[in-house]
Amino acid sequence: MATSLTTGRPWRVILSFSVPLLLGNVVQQLYQFADAIVVGRHLGVDSLAAVGATGSLLFLLLGFAWGLTSGFAIPIAQAYGAGDDAAVRRSVATGVLLTGITSVVLTVVSPLISEATLVLLQTPDELLAEATVFTQISFIGAGATMFFNYLSAIIRAIGDSRTPLIFLTVSCALNVGLVILMVGPLAWGVGGAALATVVAQAVSVALCLEFVRRRLPLLHLRRDDWRIGRADIAEHLRLGLPMGFQASIIAIGTLTVQVALNTLGADAVAAYTTASRVDSLAVAFLSSIGLAVSMYAAQNIGGRRPDRIRRGVIEATWIAVGGGVVLGVLLIAFGVPMVRLFIGEGSDDVVDLAHLMLIINGCGYWALGMLFVLRGALQGLGHTVVPTVTGVVELVMRVGAAVVLGAMIGFAGVALSNPLAWVGANLLLIPAYIRAHRALGRMPVDPVEATETSAIAIVGPVDGSMVVDAVVTRPVRVIRRSPLARLKRR
Repeated sequence: MATSLTTGRPWRVILSFSVPLLLGNVVQQLYQFADAIVVGRHLGVDSLAAVGATGSLLFLLLGFAWGLTSGFAIPIAQAYGAGDDAAVRRSVATGVLLTGITSVVLTVVSPLISEATLVLLQTPDELLAEATVFTQISFIGAGATMFFNYLSAIIRAIGDSRTPLIFLTVSCALNVGLVILMVGPLAWGVGGAALATVVAQAVSVALCLEFVRRRLPLLHLRRDDWRIGRADIAEHLRLGLPMGFQASIIAIGTLTVQVALNTLGADAVAAYTTASRVDSLAVAFLSSIGLAVSMYAAQNIGGRRPDRIRRGVIEATWIAVGGGVVLGVLLIAFGVPMVRLFIGEGSDDVVDLAHLMLIINGCGYWALGMLFVLRGALQGLGHTVVPTVTGVVELVMRVGAAVVLGAMIGFAGVALSNPLAWVGANLLLIPAYIRAHRALGRMPVDPVEATETSAIAIVGPVDGSMVVDAVVTRPVRVIRRSPLARLKRR
């Protein structure tokens, strides 16, 4: 559906556009919520900690794979915008091939190294067995995860953002039911929780394929479409690998934090895991604002409206900072009952530690909101170096704080690694955007006349503050104003 962000009050346009993105992010978080609530309440704190101990390792490999498949969708969107159906199909075939190869590697290699990697990460002995089972089953089902992400990205790339959200919602609901069944009556333990997610995503893959078969003849591949050349593979890897790398930056930081947590014991792991589940809701809202700003900036720079970008980014920053403050207050005030949703009665030490982390993060959400908006604006303007470097800065700050402060003051030091990373990234983003803001002020305002574009968001997992995203615009027919309309404008 064609959506123009070049008219209307900037803050209203950005806020309304962020709502569908927020819904998608929230639905993604429900996967993790379902696992954590059922595992924590039915199997106990140690099982919850075992699942939490796998998060950083799964995100490192599956997050990289997700970024890869999202990058593969960009040439599809470009070819679709150019009206080249043959190039669309060839690009889809290239992505299918590369996604399939990556899935095979993950499925074969990752389960074999899961236990050794968890030992290397200093996973507590009492958690190792269950953490290994959860990780191995998740990696065995990597193909379902990758192809669901890839098919969703393809559908978004041709301008349909609602259908992937529907399939994601169906998958989440199915996942909740299967987790309850497999962990409860069937008593399959943490392995059942992992299997429930794999099965739910496999069903979603089947739904996506059926949708393509019935509704999208454009994507029906022919024999000639599989004549893939080196140039096709090189182009897809050129776009996919950097996006995978960006996802891995935050995952590496999370891995380091996981090591620091593992040295503090099972209660610390369980507390951090639980607080992260609650924290993800706030992050989802702030990251959605950032993605909306990215698309807003991209469309308005294309429409030659630098004045709207300057105004919109300032207004969005106030929204994100204000929203961050409100979210922080809410989580600090109501953090304990939210944590109890996962833990249940007992385990007061875990609840206290989780609430401490929510207090620390809540005090820094204003910085996270600013980070998302400024980085999104720079990405929308076409800047690539500074947004990537800020990811590295986050990594360094998060690792340094987790290792040094974790050793000095324990769990509180590890928790402080998040807001310190956000502030460190802002120290680079703020002057970078100020320079861009001044440059926009020197640009002439020359609006493109009613040029319509479709903003296609390729969004991904929200973990910490790094959000891998791409903004692709699809040009369509330009509607010229009549001379009378021009006269009225003057």
